[in-house]
Amino acid sequence: MSLRGEGVWAAPGRVNLIGEHTDYNEGFVMPFALPHTTVATVARRDDGVLRLTSADMPGGAVELHVDELAPGGPAGWTDYPAGVVWALREARHAVSGADIHYESTVPTGAGLSSSAALEVVTALALNDLYELGLERWRLARLCQRAENVYVGAPTGIMDQTAAACCTEGHALYLDTRDLSQRQIPFDLAAHGLELLVVDTRVEHAHSDGEYGKRRAGCEAGAAALGVEALRDVPYDGLDQALARLEDPEVRPLVRHIVTENHRVERVIAHLEAGEVRAVGPVLTEGHASLRDDFRISCPELDLVVESALAAGALGARMTGGGFGGSAIVLTETSRAPTVATSVLAAFETTFLQGPRVFTAIPSAGARRLS
Repeated sequence: MSLRGEGVWAAPGRVNLIGEHTDYNEGFVMPFALPHTTVATVARRDDGVLRLTSADMPGGAVELHVDELAPGGPAGWTDYPAGVVWALREARHAVSGADIHYESTVPTGAGLSSSAALEVVTALALNDLYELGLERWRLARLCQRAENVYVGAPTGIMDQTAAACCTEGHALYLDTRDLSQRQIPFDLAAHGLELLVVDTRVEHAHSDGEYGKRRAGCEAGAAALGVEALRDVPYDGLDQALARLEDPEVRPLVRHIVTENHRVERVIAHLEAGEVRAVGPVLTEGHASLRDDFRISCPELDLVVESALAAGALGARMTGGGFGGSAIVLTETSRAPTVATSVLAAFETTFLQGPRVFTAIPSAGARRLS
C-alpha cells in the first residue's frame, strides 16, 4: 500500500522487570516499555476490506473482509491485527476496514511482546481514526481477547497493558485483577546502573502446549485451594497451602506464583526507598523460581544468568513467557561492558549461536506520531 495514510502510530515492546506468569493469576506485574516499537501507517476504508502489509514479513499484501473475520483460520502474523479488528467489531464498535502498513524494530520470538505491540498499535490507530473513545486499559483488554480467542494464545493482560499504558522513565506496577496502575520511577542511570537485555535468539511460541499447561496447572491449584485465583493465597500462609495440595505437579506452580507476587512487592519497596541495587538479588531469586518451580527456563537462559553473575552483575533472570527469549541483567554501569563480554564469551564456548545484548531504557507507551 501507499505509505500516505491518515496517520502514523507506534506501540512498544516491553521488558518485565519482575512478576512473571502472575498476570493470568490475577497477581502483580512490573513491566516497562522499550524504545523498540511497531509503527503502523493507517488509513480508513469503507468497503469492509482490511488490507495488511509489513516491511518485515514476506508475501506481500493480505486482504481480509472484516465481516468474515472469525477465530480458527490459518495461522500467521496477520492474525494479530485481524484479531483486534474482530474484537472491536464483536464489541459493537463500528470499524469498516483499513489499510495498514507495519514496520517494527521489536525483536520477534525474544519474549519482548512483539505480538502485543502489533495488537496495541492497531487498536490505538483504529480507536483514533474511528473516534471510538476507548480508554487505554479497554484497548488492552480488547487486544488480550484478540490474542486469547482469535489467535489462540492463553496470555494474560500484562503485555497489552504495558504497550498501551507505560510512561517514559517509569516501570508500571499493575494489579491485573482490577487493572489499577501506578507508575514507579525507574531511573537506573541516576544510580550508576544499567539493565541489559540479552536476547538468546532461542525462539519460543506462547500458543504452544507448555504455556497452556502452566496456566491450567495454576487454575487447578486455585480450585484445589478454594480461591478465585492464586493471587488470593497469602505469602505468609504458603506452607500451609502447599501442604493441602496433593498433585506434585501443581505444588511448585503455586509456590512460584505466590512467591513471585511477593517479589514484585519487594522490588517496589526497594525502588521507593532508593535501594535500587537491592533489586538485583530479587531478580536472581525470580530466575531460580522460574527455572526450578515453573520449569520454563532453558540452557541458554540459565547460561546468561550464570555468566552474568560470575562477571559481577547485581542480579539476573529470564523474562517473558519462557522456553527461550530473553534475560535481563542488572549491573553497575561501569561493569556493563565486562558483563556483556562475559556473557558473549560463555555462549561462544557453549552454543553455536550467540545472543544479542542491548541496554533497556524505560520508554513511552503507545502514541500517535503524526
